[in-house]
Amino acid sequence: MDQHQQIIELSEKLINYSESALRRYEFSKQEGTRGDFHTEVKPFADEVKETAILWKEAATNWVIEHKPKNLHSSQIETAADYIEVISVQAFFPETSRKRFLDQIQSVEFILQSLILAVEKVTQIK
Repeated sequence: MDQHQQIIELSEKLINYSESALRRYEFSKQEGTRGDFHTEVKPFADEVKETAILWKEAATNWVIEHKPKNLHSSQIETAADYIEVISVQAFFPETSRKRFLDQIQSVEFILQSLILAVEKVTQIK
């Protein structure tokens, strides 16, 4: 798989994780119950973290190499950190709604921006 395809696939996977986290967060808020750490929180967070690490490395290298206009390696770092935090906080009803939603919005914006930038470069080649 080439670098461009890998970044797009990992980005889409992280978008799916953020959507799953949002659904889980809404359930936790509505029910007022925490997720079980060993059966729910840890497996989901570990899966997200594994993907985020791969994505961060590939995306950072791509951003440094291609220098897209509105994306910087610091944004990649922030998005990777946020998605990991989101993957845990989604299971706790006491998580701040505003902060949680702001982090999801930020992550998804960066992921979508990266996908568009990679697709643009791929079309040029």
